[in-house]
Amino acid sequence: MTQDELKQAVARAAIAYVVENEIIGVGTGSTANFFIDELARIKHRIKGTVASSEATAARLRGHGIAVFDLNDVAEMAVYIDGADEIDHSGAMIKGGGAALTREKIVASVAKQFVCIADGSKLVDVMGRFPLPVEVIPMARAAVARALVKLGGTPQLRLKPGTQEAFVTDNGGYLLDVAGLSITEPKALEEKINQIVGVIAVGLFAARGADVCLLGTAEGVKTLKF
Repeated sequence: MTQDELKQAVARAAIAYVVENEIIGVGTGSTANFFIDELARIKHRIKGTVASSEATAARLRGHGIAVFDLNDVAEMAVYIDGADEIDHSGAMIKGGGAALTREKIVASVAKQFVCIADGSKLVDVMGRFPLPVEVIPMARAAVARALVKLGGTPQLRLKPGTQEAFVTDNGGYLLDVAGLSITEPKALEEKINQIVGVIAVGLFAARGADVCLLGTAEGVKTLKF
């Protein structure tokens, strides 16, 4: 199976976790896009959604799915999103799609976090995928120096094909931090969150996944944490 076929398989499997007549939190990225396309088939069975990015909101609306502002939603039954890496405790690296801050916010309101990913995303130790950190633009250099002290090599994310900084939906910059071996994800998440100028770090450990639907050549495997 191709990687896209694996993503499509887990997106289909995730429909079983959609709670009828409820508002569903929806993530950002290629795997989440497959889920949105599957969700469109049962849109009459849900109240609507909360999107973790402008891109996700646009795709949902394109399917005729209602999108609510999180400020108008007290709680959600489930949040469904992909991951760039996930370990065996359910901790994840997220932010390859640049929506880590909003993803964290939406996930914090959901009763259950379902991660959907192809099998290549499951790792013993996270860090091969550069860890995204969203920062206030004026703090970019200061935060980068602090991240170097933690053992990382931060690189400013640029707009594709340019030398200009990529700007998130929140007006932040992204530092992608290579060279980390994340053996204690909760502790590292807390340390990076305490750096002045950091908006959010793409480590989802304090609030990790409850379930991971993992696409493999043998079928979709369910991991519970």
